[in-house]
Amino acid sequence: MKFLPDAKDQMPRPIGRRTFLLGVGAGSIALMYAYVNKNQPVHAADEIANLPKSVKIVEFTDAGQRKDVVTLATVIKTEDEWRKQLSSESFAVTRHAGTERPYTNENPNNHAKGVFRCICCDTALFDANTKFDSGTGWPSFYQPIAKENVNETSDVSFGMERTAVACRLCDAHLGHVFDDGPQPTGLRYCMNSVSLRFAKSPTA
Repeated sequence: MKFLPDAKDQMPRPIGRRTFLLGVGAGSIALMYAYVNKNQPVHAADEIANLPKSVKIVEFTDAGQRKDVVTLATVIKTEDEWRKQLSSESFAVTRHAGTERPYTNENPNNHAKGVFRCICCDTALFDANTKFDSGTGWPSFYQPIAKENVNETSDVSFGMERTAVACRLCDAHLGHVFDDGPQPTGLRYCMNSVSLRFAKSPTA
């Protein structure tokens, strides 16, 4: 036979001052941990060590003409080296997986012909011909210029499951890809403008 606990046993017990302070302290530590880790590099030092020594990418001219598939050494730099090379906005996005405010620079190429390159290593990432107005406030493309030039991984931050997109050569965070884009792919590569450099076609 099961017995129900006495009513007085079900009443909440008063929290002692020591227990309360310990709880507050633990909560503060948890909040500090979340804040600090939100601003950590895309990869920690041990993860950087596990990055491939070299990768294969496809080279393109600024006119979008496909050239050769080449094997290049993975671009790895220290935090200080990236800080010196990049603007504060580009550094926050590419090296710390940040997100710029929408409409920061939604249409940096003004519909000109050319190629969008990685702001960190100049790898060709998107052809301007695949860019479309998504109404989101971020540059959007329906496909990368070459699958070999980007890396897609699962991102479960902020309680959501998304697919993050990074430059394959230097692992710069670019943005995310979604399945609500136009044909012919039905995809929307939603990129941060500060992670890209637009190279105008010389023939435009």
